[in-house]
Amino acid sequence: METRRALVTGAASGIGAACARRLAADGVHVIAVDYDAAGLEALDGVETVVADLADLERLPDLPTDVDILVNNAGVQQVAPVEQFPPERFSYILRLMLESPFRLIRQTLPHMYGAGWGRVVNISSVHGLRASPFKAAYVAAKHGLEGLSKVVALEGAAHGVTSNCVNPAYVRTPLVTAQLADQAATHGLSEAEVLDKVLLEPVAVKRLIEPAEVAELVALLCGPASASITGSSFVLDGGWTAH
Repeated sequence: METRRALVTGAASGIGAACARRLAADGVHVIAVDYDAAGLEALDGVETVVADLADLERLPDLPTDVDILVNNAGVQQVAPVEQFPPERFSYILRLMLESPFRLIRQTLPHMYGAGWGRVVNISSVHGLRASPFKAAYVAAKHGLEGLSKVVALEGAAHGVTSNCVNPAYVRTPLVTAQLADQAATHGLSEAEVLDKVLLEPVAVKRLIEPAEVAELVALLCGPASASITGSSFVLDGGWTAH
């Protein structure tokens, strides 16, 4: 893996930071991208790029000569559909679906030329299941699932795999912020939201740690993953077992 280069988005914290560190530990040259400059500074041993991934016109400025692409950047908005701000819906789909499409599109030529590539899309259990009040997030993740499968089918002949990783709630700043939003929406305390809303559908009653997700990402990027493609790998504590 020492000859590989990886681009990881949303890498300033949470899952993205864990993935950047884990891939770097395997010897991969990691390019960590986020708009949070301070968060990126906390990463050691990786190259960092400050960029707004929702600014689609600036995406061509990012490195394209990478062998591994981890699409992780995302945000959340909690609101019923009739109250969901249309501009926020558009922003979330731009950041979490169109941006991954464009990054895949511009990095595939290098992967095809090398005859090897790994695309890992950090989806969610919400790429497979819906929840109320998350119209944009659920729509974006469902779209990402379809995009990932198309890339898998097209990339197979070129040595490129494409997969989704689908965690339930992970201990990240996004989930921490969601506790407050859900508390306001449901009229509950944040502790009650964690127990009665976020963890209610899962059998394993705890938040997932970012490092757990990063371990699966490392597997999908490693030498044993050549035949693993077009799949969605669920880390959901039993949510989808129902």
